Amino acid sequence: MTVIDPDTQAAAWVAEAEADDDEMPLSTRLSIADTLTLGNATCGFMAVYFTTTGVLIPHLTGSEDGGMARHSAATAVMLMLLASVFDLFDGLVARKLRSSAMGAELDNLSDLISFGLAPAYFVATWGMVANDANQHVSVVAAVVVLLAVVLRLARFSCVPMRDGMFQGMPGPFGALTVVSIVLLELPFVPTLLAIMGVAWLMVSRVEYPKPTGRLAVAMLGWIVASMGLLAAWAFDAPGGEVLLQTGCALQVVLGAVIPLFATARRVHTFRDNRREARTAAQG
Repeated sequence: MTVIDPDTQAAAWVAEAEADDDEMPLSTRLSIADTLTLGNATCGFMAVYFTTTGVLIPHLTGSEDGGMARHSAATAVMLMLLASVFDLFDGLVARKLRSSAMGAELDNLSDLISFGLAPAYFVATWGMVANDANQHVSVVAAVVVLLAVVLRLARFSCVPMRDGMFQGMPGPFGALTVVSIVLLELPFVPTLLAIMGVAWLMVSRVEYPKPTGRLAVAMLGWIVASMGLLAAWAFDAPGGEVLLQTGCALQVVLGAVIPLFATARRVHTFRDNRREARTAAQG
């Protein structure tokens, strides 16, 4: 009969566990950039939570309070803004330090939550609580926004892009534009058409510059300013609603103007290439 010393067996188990830890594949180890990406996903989920508990449920139960709904809506949008900050910095950190082998997948999944599900859910909730909105049509618009983000992320993963450019409106920019359209409180049909237009821009081939360098700093400043406008609106500060409407209008205008600049640049490039080709042919 063989007798096994418990202390010896325990030591063997510890040694085996340490060996397994040393052999853990790098693909399962989170980097600092991955942690920021998970912060992005958390913000997206919490945006859905605040939209549900502070806006949708009080409306369905008949216990809605205008101030509470305003605070919850502002919090949900702030969380989407914070998610865009995480999305901005995880890329910068990944380039400066390192990213795990699953970094790209984590980024896509987190973007789907924060910039696909969260704004789509916000649109669907708006369709249920707004007085002049059609609930069923709003749900269709929400699904269109969600599918646009899904298609855009899928294309981003498998289609090579030109250096320094995105093809289609970036997810964070598109999500914030959709939310801004809802917060403008326009009539139902113009709001619906504008949301559909943003969804189309996200899957279009219109090029948008990547937020690097000064553009990244400008984007971060705009996000901070937007949070300030939302806070002023949530706490019913003097002129807070006007400031929020102005900020939302500027966001929508940017979403409409950038494609025009991109189209104009493409037309000018095409004309320059044709002119050079004619000059070379005549020479």
